[in-house]
Amino acid sequence: MGQTKIVLSPEEQELVINGSWILTKNAVIEKVYALFGGLSKQFSVMMQKDAVLTTDAGTRSPKISKGEQYEGLPWVMLDQPRNFIGDDAFAIRSFFWWGNYCSITLQLAGKYQQQYAPTVQRYLQAHPGEWFIGTGTDPWKHHFRKDNYMPIREWEGNMSAIPFLKIAQRISLHEWNKLDTFFEIRYAEIMAMLQGKDQAPSL
Repeated sequence: MGQTKIVLSPEEQELVINGSWILTKNAVIEKVYALFGGLSKQFSVMMQKDAVLTTDAGTRSPKISKGEQYEGLPWVMLDQPRNFIGDDAFAIRSFFWWGNYCSITLQLAGKYQQQYAPTVQRYLQAHPGEWFIGTGTDPWKHHFRKDNYMPIREWEGNMSAIPFLKIAQRISLHEWNKLDTFFEIRYAEIMAMLQGKDQAPSL
């Protein structure tokens, strides 16, 4: 019996004979790497202004990683800080997801959640902005669908009592030219949350 014939759709046929779109995709990914590399330097300066935050951030250096298959699409991620030890987590994740959006996430668990959740909650009660809170059961899911995130304005609860704390905000890829500003401002706001300040500093 012969092997089943694999047939390409017209769209697939067009793409398979045209290598330029792959080269363009690779160029975009490299630009995201460059963007995150520059942001990492800015983030280091912001973090080092507070001795407690610097200590809790741990000693691991920032990490930029990439993949091809987050829900079938390419992604790039910057973790800075990335302090994951056992049940304790203190991390800020900048995320690029092809065809969707960019996002920034504060992730806390264990002792860091207990330490910082009250100040984060006070800040967001006063300045909910466009922030979302993670409501899913898997801390490693990044999509903003209703089973994973909800607007902080609509959420009622105790951030110290949930299994882990994720606070995130996103920006459309249509606003590409605003990405660097988005990440810098939102990172500064996360610093303000963690430090218990009344509002984020202007950059």
